[in-house]
Amino acid sequence: MTDELKDSYDVVVVGGGAAGLGAALTLARVRRSVVVVDGGTPRNSPATGVHGLLALDGLPPAELLARGREEVRGYGGEVVSGVVDTVTRRDEVFVAALADGRAVRGRRLLAATGLTDELPDIPGLWQRWGRDVLHCPYCHGWEVRDQAIGVLATGPMSVHQALLFRQLSDDVTFFARGSAPAGDQARQLVARGIHVVEGDVAALEITGDRLAGVRLADGTVVEREVVAVSPRMVARAGFLAGVGVYPTAHPMGEYVAVDAAGRTEVPGVWAAGNVTDLAAQVGAAAAAGAAAAAQINADLVAEDTRLAAGDLERTQR
Repeated sequence: MTDELKDSYDVVVVGGGAAGLGAALTLARVRRSVVVVDGGTPRNSPATGVHGLLALDGLPPAELLARGREEVRGYGGEVVSGVVDTVTRRDEVFVAALADGRAVRGRRLLAATGLTDELPDIPGLWQRWGRDVLHCPYCHGWEVRDQAIGVLATGPMSVHQALLFRQLSDDVTFFARGSAPAGDQARQLVARGIHVVEGDVAALEITGDRLAGVRLADGTVVEREVVAVSPRMVARAGFLAGVGVYPTAHPMGEYVAVDAAGRTEVPGVWAAGNVTDLAAQVGAAAAAGAAAAAQINADLVAEDTRLAAGDLERTQR
């Protein structure tokens, strides 16, 4: 990473994860000047590997990002360390102000800042997050197959999450945390042999450097090797308020709404990756970044052509 910034670029990409780097790679390869400003706090940093990514399954997240940065730079793109605090618009140009006092201008802006996971206030969850406390069966399920899995209820998708993890293990316990499922959901859990524990959860039991179980409010400990929990996923999008882009509420958190091309409701501002799609895995995020980049380039080509035509018309008068 570097701290060097030019004054202006065709595109400023905020966020250097899979979506941001995927976008920058695409833009650099069509000779757009592009900079990625990255705060260095990737959401998947606790994980030991990126899974389900074709030809790169199991690659450590830090190595994936390092390779991506190298590829972007190889085509003339720039990747800069920094946190964007605010973005404003001045004379059709976006100005990104960084927390350290620097600023950079861009003709277009792409937000690829991802999400923040908010977990229930249960001791032990954050300590084991990304290790034996997980959320995605597609990202980590194979690694915990056939283990004793507990699923903590956190919202409307928790029963569905338990059913997904039941595909990976015969030993799944659903911790209802004081509100047992009813109706169809209760029947689904029974049909799949998922045991339901209704009591409140007080903490996770940790022995040495591994999860040992789930401790209930009454002191009972239910032995578990893995706990699955659905976090509240919140878009890292506060910096966009200055240009009038705000997150949209979702049952599982909030996201930045975009159209099929990745455009927000504000002209010139695009978004891609987990900041717009709560469920996107690394491959999908990278693809969304690349797709948005193609749309941004097409938009700039149209503008460049319009400006060139205007200049030609003036010289011919």
